[in-house]
Amino acid sequence: MRVSGVLRLLALIFAIITTWIFVRSYMSFSMKTIRLPRWLVPPPTKEIQVVKYKCGLTKPCPANHFAFKICSGAANVVGPSMCFEGHTIMSPVKNNVGRGLNIALVNGTTGAVLGQRAFDMYSGDVKHLVKFLKEIPGGALVLVASYDDPGTKMNDESRKLFSDLGSSYAKQLGFRDSWVFIGTKDLRGKSPFEQFLKNSPDTNKYEGWPELLEMEGCLPPKPF
Repeated sequence: MRVSGVLRLLALIFAIITTWIFVRSYMSFSMKTIRLPRWLVPPPTKEIQVVKYKCGLTKPCPANHFAFKICSGAANVVGPSMCFEGHTIMSPVKNNVGRGLNIALVNGTTGAVLGQRAFDMYSGDVKHLVKFLKEIPGGALVLVASYDDPGTKMNDESRKLFSDLGSSYAKQLGFRDSWVFIGTKDLRGKSPFEQFLKNSPDTNKYEGWPELLEMEGCLPPKPF
């Protein structure tokens, strides 16, 4: 009985091992030989890569032109941003923007950043803005982006100074309006680089504020 039991056990083990080898060989052979028709095989997916250029533009600027992008603030939540020639001059990430008017000065020939500053136009003193505008050097480009409230403290003198820089909307800039602008000192005529949205309950995108503005493009040296 003992010899018979051992033989049965060996036979069972042999059968299991033989079956396992056969199944493994069959599966390996099937995987190597079975080929699906091409029309059943889905084509490989191609990742679409969007090429971005300086300041996130979708097209490169011509030679001897400056890439720029200016965004106003969104309500009183997200601050404005300014990019010039691939360099972020002002943004919430850099922590150098503020409520009111955010202004950067750029050399109109070389593109070098000359300075930047934020002016509180809700509770600040407009005389600081007036002094800043009067001291803008000749040939400098003036980049402006609003945030929250750019107009409460504006007076006739500051409005005229912005108008002299080429603004078409400075005279009507008011409480919580959205505004982006590029101008220069002693400009003859009006700047083509300006966008403006009036604060109006009928058209506001946000509760109490109009939609943010984005302006981007290419500037030639001394564009005005």
